[in-house]
Amino acid sequence: MALEKIIMEKQSPNNPLDQFVLLAKGVKGAAAAELIKQTLDAPGVYVFGELLDMPSIKELENGHFSNVYQLLQIFAHGTYKSFLENKDKLPHLSDLQQKKLQHLTIVSLATKMNCIPYSVLLNEVDIKNVRDLEDLIIDAIYADIIRGKLDQKNSYLEVDFAIGRDFKEDDLMNITETLKEWCESCESVLSEVDSEIVKANAEKSKYIKHKTHLENEVTELKKNFKSQNDEVEDLVQIERLTGNMDKPKKLSKQQKMCKSGGKFWPRADFMRK
Repeated sequence: MALEKIIMEKQSPNNPLDQFVLLAKGVKGAAAAELIKQTLDAPGVYVFGELLDMPSIKELENGHFSNVYQLLQIFAHGTYKSFLENKDKLPHLSDLQQKKLQHLTIVSLATKMNCIPYSVLLNEVDIKNVRDLEDLIIDAIYADIIRGKLDQKNSYLEVDFAIGRDFKEDDLMNITETLKEWCESCESVLSEVDSEIVKANAEKSKYIKHKTHLENEVTELKKNFKSQNDEVEDLVQIERLTGNMDKPKKLSKQQKMCKSGGKFWPRADFMRK
């Protein structure tokens, strides 16, 4: 009771495990084993890696309280089935500990699949009826260790989020390989993106060159059209000055001129020559 009182006084609002890690620095033997039990009962504590790393806790692994240490290992890495398989060698679970380990079992399943069938859940948490299973899942959602919804029509749990669990040192190699594959995949995608950028820039350059060519042709055509228009206006002015025209009028077909050898000739005269 004294240990429980100290724990309540030292509760941390940020990380509930911090208080137990702090207390683990000053306990050994039976007190350390009792501290583990209090940790497993504590609401809001779902990760135990820092506590497992404490020297006073590691000392329990091969001593009189090794079964308590093994139970802590199951809460950190295992599932409710792990406990049932070694039930005879482990301490009895309190109601709070049993529910927490069942919750952690659901979290472990959620890391492997987004939609968990009721049949799988019933088997993994060792519950016989769907009503009790749904109550357990709702408790886990209220505890904010998973987020999702129950599909009662199709009998499965759809998970949107689940907290992370502690990992074993043996898992580091798998994590490293997974991260390595992810990095290689990112590099491959970046390479493909760079290739597409090069292609896009080449197409852009080709388009700009073609556009410039067309603009130059249009400009040249405008110049030619203006030149021809000026020539017609000059001809009209000449006709006025020579008295062949009383007022500006459009040229008839016979008066249209064509350019030849730097001089202008009436079309009819040119055809005779």
